[in-house]
Amino acid sequence: MKEIEKNLNGKGMRIGIVQSRFNTVVCEGLLAACRAQLAQQGVSENDITLATVPGALEIPLVLQQMAVSKKFDALIALGAVIRGDTYHFEVVSNESARCVGDVQLDCGLPIANAILTTDTDEQAEERMSVKGAEAALVAIEMVNLLKALA
Repeated sequence: MKEIEKNLNGKGMRIGIVQSRFNTVVCEGLLAACRAQLAQQGVSENDITLATVPGALEIPLVLQQMAVSKKFDALIALGAVIRGDTYHFEVVSNESARCVGDVQLDCGLPIANAILTTDTDEQAEERMSVKGAEAALVAIEMVNLLKALA
């Protein structure tokens, strides 16, 4: 059996990040952790492009534009949807996740989805550093895996 090894070398990769500005503290924490992990894996700061959007529902459209530009090896979605007292949480959580997945499959470009969906601000703040870093690793691993499969 041939097994493709996990490869987390990000040297030379061009990464696009789309970050929501809603729930600013959490989103900035996600971004800081993501950028630190990308740097640790060898991605140059000059090869990272950041676009910010008002909220999680706007993320997929910008991801799609970045994907079709062919300027990126992978994309990362950063955001936080925190439960409130209305049904809006479910709509935003479900639609943002579905649309991010649609862009990934339609464009054939890896997208690491780190749009947190939590019940409380505290849960989001507890997860932001881990999920931001994980998103960087997912993006890099998927680029290398798709290259190995080509």
